[in-house]
Amino acid sequence: MKRLAIILLLLPVFLSAQLDDFMFNGYIKYMPSVAKYPELSFTIPGYPDIGGEKLVDHLIHFRFNSKWYASESFTAALEFRARAIYGESVEMIPNYKDLYFDSSYEYGNLEWFIWETDNSIGHAQIDRLWLDYYKDNIQITLGRQRVSWGTSWVWNITDLFNPMNILDFDYEERPGTDAIRGQYYTGAVSKFEAVYKPGKTNRSTTFAGAWAHNLYDFDTFILFGKRNGLWTFGGNWAGDISGAGFRGEILVTEALANVGPPDDQDPWLFPDSFYDDEDANVSFVLSGDYTFSNSFYIHTEVMHNSNGRTEYAGVMSFQAREVGMLSPARWSLFQEFSYDISPLVRGSLSGIYNPDDESYIVFPSVTWSVITNLDFMLIAFFSAGDELTEFGFSGEAAYIRIKYSF
Repeated sequence: MKRLAIILLLLPVFLSAQLDDFMFNGYIKYMPSVAKYPELSFTIPGYPDIGGEKLVDHLIHFRFNSKWYASESFTAALEFRARAIYGESVEMIPNYKDLYFDSSYEYGNLEWFIWETDNSIGHAQIDRLWLDYYKDNIQITLGRQRVSWGTSWVWNITDLFNPMNILDFDYEERPGTDAIRGQYYTGAVSKFEAVYKPGKTNRSTTFAGAWAHNLYDFDTFILFGKRNGLWTFGGNWAGDISGAGFRGEILVTEALANVGPPDDQDPWLFPDSFYDDEDANVSFVLSGDYTFSNSFYIHTEVMHNSNGRTEYAGVMSFQAREVGMLSPARWSLFQEFSYDISPLVRGSLSGIYNPDDESYIVFPSVTWSVITNLDFMLIAFFSAGDELTEFGFSGEAAYIRIKYSF
């Protein structure tokens, strides 16, 4: 078994040295964790009562990335990840498999459950599989790919295809999208772009066009499209002012009342409903960051949803994700401070605060580059808030992550 593990780790290095037309890399991680969720005065139908329990888990995460440069015009990619999780969360949460391994891919999930026991699950998934054609000013990409349109680093509301979740810190690559993407470059920093993501229903189909351009030394982006059956329009920018980064995004989305709720909506989970909103939702994000000469780093970000809720945001979080909102709250504030403790050790303190319901989540972390290709991370999450607030369900958790890259 040890010999097999060594061969698997060295094989990508050997192949990349022998085949100039291929590129291979990846990593393997081991991450033990402990989490504790708050005790609630009520139960949620279909969800286990694990309030007050300490859940200890162990995760092994393997990733393999490959690219084939077939010619000057054609490039293909195949990337997959495999995860094995063992612990009390699998044992005590009946629907843990659906919650943790939920896939949003409608066509060809390309995922497999390698095994399932009472306290462990093995899962593999191909999350990148695409073919790219590039000739002169035209680039066409077909398949499961990453479409990244946003400029903000916490809430990228203009990313209609792959919005981020900063709390999902262990999935750096982010999910891909099954789509066809065309780009026509009109200059070094300007282009027209169109993306079509097919779906089995009108709601699950997304298509949008965009124009990217540099204006007054700011990279600007204007988009127009349809997502969740609703027309949407917006734009973003990224640049700097006197050495400080300054980014922003704005998105206007047609009123959800125009499409109404899905047939399978659970009314208990949604005592209030975004689908009742008859006004268009206007969202914006402002983001700024600055690094001082001594490596001290500060990053501030704020998000506003005109139809966001000022109460019961915790319950509304389920529906917010369903309708494409990155938070159910009217206002969200993010703050980060980081500092290089040494050339190889960096400490960070970040947090998200909902000023309406006064709930928050804070996540300090320390990263250490032990040796070349071997990294260590310690991160914890602490939340506070009354029941039904945005972070009132989040509880506390701590993770240790050891990552070897090849």
